[in-house]
Amino acid sequence: MLESLRRFKASVFRALAHPLRVGVVEYLQYGEQTAERLSEKLGCDPAALAPHLAALTRAALITSREAGGRTVYALRDPAFVKVLHTMREYYFSHLTEAMRLLKEEEGRAE
Repeated sequence: MLESLRRFKASVFRALAHPLRVGVVEYLQYGEQTAERLSEKLGCDPAALAPHLAALTRAALITSREAGGRTVYALRDPAFVKVLHTMREYYFSHLTEAMRLLKEEEGRAE
């Protein structure tokens, strides 16, 4: 595999290395949002969200533009939604496996 591709993947994972950043990307899959709306949806202060929006913008995962005196954010590439769905599938497949193992443990303990 190309070293440049590995570096690119690592940079994407670093950019997503905080739950608020993942939340931003998840909400932006449904369309453009203002920082105020994102902070409402994520339940955080807009000032706390600002550095995360900046990090995602620097990593080129999201874009921003001015509209009506507000900054509006969007996913840079809608193809990234596939990554989100794949991670969801990965999570649930391993969650199911973990639950199965716990049930087996319970059965042996009885």
